[in-house]
Amino acid sequence: MLSTFPATTLSADGLFSNLFPAFDGGFTPWECIEPAFLFSQQVESVVSPKESPPPEPVISNSDSGSDDSKPNSRKRQRTTSNRDMDERKRRRMVSNRESARRSRMRKQKHLENLRNQANRLKVGNREIMNRLRLITHQCQVVQCENERLRTESAILRQRLEGIRQIWINRQFNSYSAWACNNMEQRPH
Repeated sequence: MLSTFPATTLSADGLFSNLFPAFDGGFTPWECIEPAFLFSQQVESVVSPKESPPPEPVISNSDSGSDDSKPNSRKRQRTTSNRDMDERKRRRMVSNRESARRSRMRKQKHLENLRNQANRLKVGNREIMNRLRLITHQCQVVQCENERLRTESAILRQRLEGIRQIWINRQFNSYSAWACNNMEQRPH
């Protein structure tokens, strides 16, 4: 707002001199009827409620603008950069949500695969345990049969030894009887 006053208002010693040179006539500033001649601003027309307000003037963002347009351009740049940051933040949020969803789906699929594998391994273990029980039972049957056959073999060996002893005794008795008979029949 100070930029609208002429630069001659500052005195040589740096303090403000009379800020209202047009009012040196002895009346106060609030008694002035037409303050518009001091400022080069246009008076805005009153808009009726049925009419739309006129469009605001577009100020370019070039460096050749005046000092008044720089705060607006900075504000617009901040607004634009805020919009860009908000858009980037929104896209990042959407991307993160999508990534989290994909991660959850991968985790769920991996978990399902692990469950399926665990079920397959349980079924495989059950089959192996059933086969082991069957083989263990068959092994016990074979061991019992082997023990029975060993016992039978021992009994048969004993019987065979008994029969052999009887045969040897008969052979010996028959040889002894033959030798005795031959001795008696021999002439002296």
